[in-house]
Amino acid sequence: MLERLAPKEWYERLWQIPVSDLVKNGIRGVIVDLDNTLVPWRTEIADASSDLHNWLTKLKEAGLDICIVSNGGSSRVKRFADALAVKYVAGIPKPRRTPFKQAMAKMGTSPEETAVVGDQLFTDVLGGNRCGLYTILVTPQAKKEFITTKLVRLIEKRVRARLEARGLFPTRKGDVE
Repeated sequence: MLERLAPKEWYERLWQIPVSDLVKNGIRGVIVDLDNTLVPWRTEIADASSDLHNWLTKLKEAGLDICIVSNGGSSRVKRFADALAVKYVAGIPKPRRTPFKQAMAKMGTSPEETAVVGDQLFTDVLGGNRCGLYTILVTPQAKKEFITTKLVRLIEKRVRARLEARGLFPTRKGDVE
């Protein structure tokens, strides 16, 4: 069970993930979490970084499809998806398989061709691993989070220590801020 919480890769920020590596690994679709992955928690699309926009452009130019999957409310997720010209699935709790399967259906990809990028072990990584996706963890962009997420982070820290002790947790890539 512990292995299901281990990401394949770990980056400081999602825009540090080399698009060429995704393509080399046969990835055709990328599922991304919204809060603290694409943007800091409760940030609006107008405040999204140029790094994010540049990375998404590189994904599209490489022919990869993108789908935001978020537990958050659909109106906010839809605003982001529309502004970024990507697909989305919202309001279905992760780590259930349903939102990941819906995202793959929208992108027309199989599990072997799909990566998921997120900032939480118990939602993004676990859900992606349960579906057989290539899981990439990123460091949360902000310390400010929903109260339950803060509590889950305490448990995550202990789980990560156990994964590291067993050699199951990857070394972080990218610049550390």
